[in-house]
Amino acid sequence: MKVLDLYQRANRVPVVGRGAFSLAFALKAPYFLTIAPTLVELRPNHAEVRVRKWWGVQNHIGTVHVIALANGMEMAMGALAEATIPPHLRWIPKGMELEYVAMSDSTMLATADTDPADWEAPGEVAVQVQATRRDGTVAVRGVIRLHVGERKRAA
Repeated sequence: MKVLDLYQRANRVPVVGRGAFSLAFALKAPYFLTIAPTLVELRPNHAEVRVRKWWGVQNHIGTVHVIALANGMEMAMGALAEATIPPHLRWIPKGMELEYVAMSDSTMLATADTDPADWEAPGEVAVQVQATRRDGTVAVRGVIRLHVGERKRAA
Protein backbone atom coordinates (compact mmCIF):
# COMPACT_ATOMS: atom_id res chain seq x y z
CA MET A 1 0.00 0.00 0.00
CA LYS A 2 1.26 3.49 -0.81
CA VAL A 3 2.41 5.95 1.85
CA LEU A 4 -0.28 8.51 0.99
CA ASP A 5 -3.02 5.87 1.28
CA LEU A 6 -1.69 4.75 4.67
CA TYR A 7 -1.49 8.34 5.90
CA GLN A 8 -5.08 9.05 4.84
CA ARG A 9 -6.34 5.87 6.52
CA ALA A 10 -4.43 6.67 9.73
CA ASN A 11 -5.88 10.19 9.82
CA ARG A 12 -9.38 8.76 10.13
CA VAL A 13 -8.47 8.38 13.81
CA PRO A 14 -7.25 11.96 14.37
CA VAL A 15 -4.60 12.12 17.11
CA VAL A 16 -3.86 8.42 17.60
CA GLY A 17 -3.71 7.64 13.87
CA ARG A 18 -1.38 10.52 13.09
CA GLY A 19 0.92 9.54 15.96
CA ALA A 20 0.96 5.88 14.95
CA PHE A 21 1.65 6.74 11.31
CA SER A 22 4.45 9.16 12.28
CA LEU A 23 6.08 6.50 14.47
CA ALA A 24 5.84 3.85 11.75
CA PHE A 25 7.21 6.23 9.09
CA ALA A 26 10.09 7.29 11.37
CA LEU A 27 11.01 3.64 12.00
CA LYS A 28 11.87 3.29 8.30
CA ALA A 29 14.82 5.64 9.00
CA PRO A 30 15.36 5.31 12.76
CA TYR A 31 17.38 8.51 13.13
CA PHE A 32 14.07 10.36 12.57
CA LEU A 33 13.00 9.04 15.99
CA THR A 34 15.61 11.30 17.63
CA ILE A 35 13.41 14.33 16.93
CA ALA A 36 10.08 12.79 18.04
CA PRO A 37 8.42 13.95 14.79
CA THR A 38 4.76 14.18 13.88
CA LEU A 39 3.74 14.16 10.23
CA VAL A 40 0.90 16.69 10.34
CA GLU A 41 0.07 17.03 6.64
CA LEU A 42 0.79 14.97 3.55
CA ARG A 43 -0.42 15.34 0.01
CA PRO A 44 1.29 15.14 -3.39
CA ASN A 45 3.95 17.88 -3.65
CA HIS A 46 3.61 18.95 0.02
CA ALA A 47 4.43 17.57 3.46
CA GLU A 48 4.66 19.05 6.98
CA VAL A 49 6.44 17.59 10.00
CA ARG A 50 6.22 19.06 13.50
CA VAL A 51 9.45 19.05 15.52
CA ARG A 52 8.69 19.77 19.16
CA LYS A 53 11.07 21.93 21.16
CA TRP A 54 12.19 19.72 24.05
CA TRP A 55 15.53 19.16 25.76
CA GLY A 56 16.45 16.24 23.46
CA VAL A 57 16.68 18.49 20.38
CA GLN A 58 18.06 21.66 21.95
CA ASN A 59 21.55 23.02 21.54
CA HIS A 60 23.72 24.81 24.13
CA ILE A 61 21.76 28.09 23.78
CA GLY A 62 18.34 26.50 24.22
CA THR A 63 17.11 26.63 20.63
CA VAL A 64 16.18 23.68 18.43
CA HIS A 65 19.43 22.39 16.94
CA VAL A 66 19.67 22.89 13.19
CA ILE A 67 20.53 19.22 12.65
CA ALA A 68 17.24 18.27 14.34
CA LEU A 69 15.52 20.63 11.92
CA ALA A 70 17.44 19.11 9.01
CA ASN A 71 16.09 15.71 10.11
CA GLY A 72 12.55 17.13 10.18
CA MET A 73 12.94 18.66 6.73
CA GLU A 74 14.42 15.43 5.39
CA MET A 75 11.47 13.47 6.82
CA ALA A 76 9.05 15.90 5.18
CA MET A 77 10.93 15.55 1.88
CA GLY A 78 10.84 11.74 2.09
CA ALA A 79 7.11 11.67 2.81
CA LEU A 80 6.45 14.13 -0.03
CA ALA A 81 8.57 12.07 -2.44
CA GLU A 82 6.77 8.83 -1.54
CA ALA A 83 3.35 10.52 -1.86
CA THR A 84 4.19 12.18 -5.19
CA ILE A 85 6.51 10.09 -7.33
CA PRO A 86 4.94 8.22 -10.26
CA PRO A 87 5.07 4.42 -9.87
CA HIS A 88 7.57 3.93 -12.72
CA LEU A 89 10.16 6.17 -11.03
CA ARG A 90 12.29 5.97 -7.89
CA TRP A 91 14.24 8.57 -5.94
CA ILE A 92 17.33 8.95 -3.80
CA PRO A 93 18.67 12.11 -2.09
CA LYS A 94 21.88 13.50 -3.55
CA GLY A 95 22.45 16.65 -1.51
CA MET A 96 21.11 19.24 0.89
CA GLU A 97 21.79 22.97 1.13
CA LEU A 98 20.48 24.88 4.15
CA GLU A 99 20.56 28.50 5.23
CA TYR A 100 19.99 29.47 8.86
CA VAL A 101 18.13 32.78 8.91
CA ALA A 102 16.61 33.08 12.42
CA MET A 103 16.63 31.48 15.87
CA SER A 104 14.56 28.33 16.21
CA ASP A 105 13.16 29.09 19.66
CA SER A 106 9.81 27.24 19.54
CA THR A 107 8.27 24.05 18.28
CA MET A 108 8.99 24.08 14.55
CA LEU A 109 7.12 23.09 11.41
CA ALA A 110 9.34 21.52 8.75
CA THR A 111 7.82 21.68 5.28
CA ALA A 112 8.75 20.31 1.88
CA ASP A 113 7.29 21.42 -1.45
CA THR A 114 7.66 20.60 -5.13
CA ASP A 115 5.93 21.51 -8.37
CA PRO A 116 3.95 18.73 -10.09
CA ALA A 117 6.03 19.25 -13.28
CA ASP A 118 9.17 18.25 -11.32
CA TRP A 119 8.04 14.61 -11.35
CA GLU A 120 7.22 14.19 -15.05
CA ALA A 121 10.50 12.55 -16.09
CA PRO A 122 13.75 11.18 -14.66
CA GLY A 123 16.34 13.75 -13.64
CA GLU A 124 16.90 16.03 -10.68
CA VAL A 125 14.12 17.24 -8.42
CA ALA A 126 14.85 20.22 -6.16
CA VAL A 127 12.62 19.91 -3.09
CA GLN A 128 12.17 23.27 -1.37
CA VAL A 129 12.32 22.88 2.42
CA GLN A 130 11.97 25.22 5.36
CA ALA A 131 11.50 25.18 9.13
CA THR A 132 9.12 27.77 10.53
CA ARG A 133 8.61 28.94 14.12
CA ARG A 134 5.18 29.16 15.75
CA ASP A 135 5.12 32.91 15.09
CA GLY A 136 5.48 32.30 11.33
CA THR A 137 9.16 33.26 11.08
CA VAL A 138 11.24 31.04 8.79
CA ALA A 139 14.31 29.93 10.74
CA VAL A 140 15.89 27.58 8.18
CA ARG A 141 15.33 27.31 4.46
CA GLY A 142 16.95 25.37 1.70
CA VAL A 143 16.74 22.66 -0.90
CA ILE A 144 17.15 18.90 -0.89
CA ARG A 145 18.14 17.61 -4.32
CA LEU A 146 16.90 14.20 -5.43
CA HIS A 147 18.06 11.98 -8.22
CA VAL A 148 14.95 10.53 -9.87
CA GLY A 149 15.34 7.55 -12.19
CA GLU A 150 13.39 4.75 -13.80
CA ARG A 151 12.54 1.73 -11.67
CA LYS A 152 14.21 -1.46 -12.80
CA ARG A 153 11.79 -3.78 -14.50
CA ALA A 154 11.30 -7.25 -13.11
CA ALA A 155 12.90 -9.97 -15.23
